[in-house]
Amino acid sequence: MKRMNLMLAVAAAGVLAAPQPAGACTGITLRSADGAHVVARTIEWGGSDLNSRYVVVPRGYAQRSFTPGGQEGMRFTARYGYVGFAVEREEFVAEGLNEEGLSAGLFYFPGYGAYEPYDAARNAENIADLQLVPLVLGSCRTIDEVKELLAKVCVIGIDPRASTVHWRFTDLSGRQVVLEIIDRKPVFYENELGVLTNSPGFEWQLTNLNNYVNLHAGGAEAHPMGGISLAAFGAGSGMLGLPGDVTPPSRFVRAAFFQTTAPQQATALEAVLQGFQILTNFDIPIGVEFPAGQIPADIPSATQWTSATDPVNRVIYYRTMYNSAIRSIDLQQIDFSKVAYRSEPLDDVRQQPVCPIRVQ
Repeated sequence: MKRMNLMLAVAAAGVLAAPQPAGACTGITLRSADGAHVVARTIEWGGSDLNSRYVVVPRGYAQRSFTPGGQEGMRFTARYGYVGFAVEREEFVAEGLNEEGLSAGLFYFPGYGAYEPYDAARNAENIADLQLVPLVLGSCRTIDEVKELLAKVCVIGIDPRASTVHWRFTDLSGRQVVLEIIDRKPVFYENELGVLTNSPGFEWQLTNLNNYVNLHAGGAEAHPMGGISLAAFGAGSGMLGLPGDVTPPSRFVRAAFFQTTAPQQATALEAVLQGFQILTNFDIPIGVEFPAGQIPADIPSATQWTSATDPVNRVIYYRTMYNSAIRSIDLQQIDFSKVAYRSEPLDDVRQQPVCPIRVQ
């Protein structure tokens, strides 16, 4: 049974591997006037349905990491309860929030970063990259504790075909860091901007913003050129040149400008709703990633779900490609000392509901 579980895990990791399209996650951060901060993100995959689930993990829940060698890796037990959104397998939590207000999420990082090579002699320290989020959520309250934990573990891949990933962590204070494993060593970057996408690396993405120094909110002023006058056709001309494609660098630039020009909301809930509105700009139609006639999956969107997390009030929200209604899970309503482990599909019915309006 253990060997079969490993084979399933490796197969699931292989689904997220080349030559299929890389995931196209986009993350933003919004701060409301009442002192809350909201971290929101999309998760994209156009190659297949990720069969995403939500998991409720109680304190004391024990897990073991998968390894590519067939043995089980390190044991870890949740000190803190958490709620997460998993992809392919319930162990592979891609985004989550724990009862202490720590948020964690993974973002695909194809072609960049390098994990330590797998060493079976270190299985007590080996943690699969797709299981780092549950390890952190069950173990840590603060960014400093995340850093201490990463100094004690060895992050490994379980399928050599699969993409590397990088991570975003945000604690209750609002401090946010990005973790990338570069040359087999964990490297943390303070993320004061609050935006994250995929490849290239986080530092490169910040530097690339300088290529758009001319962009600004509002309209461009009319001005003469030769014997004619140039004027904007409509609103928003200050952002002429904002890249509109779905590559990670372009999404990073777009997310940075949409986030920083958004008006501050009064409450955390209003910021959550604003986050969903902003991230609709990053929904990827299923046909964009493939040549004509070569779409491999019967799914309505490459953006499979979007989430927003309110760490201060301990609420995590989501909507999916099948149902755009926003749903929420309030962690303060869960007794993590008593609740049973739970794993459920994000959607009970895979069909967008349509509400008819009766006119009499």
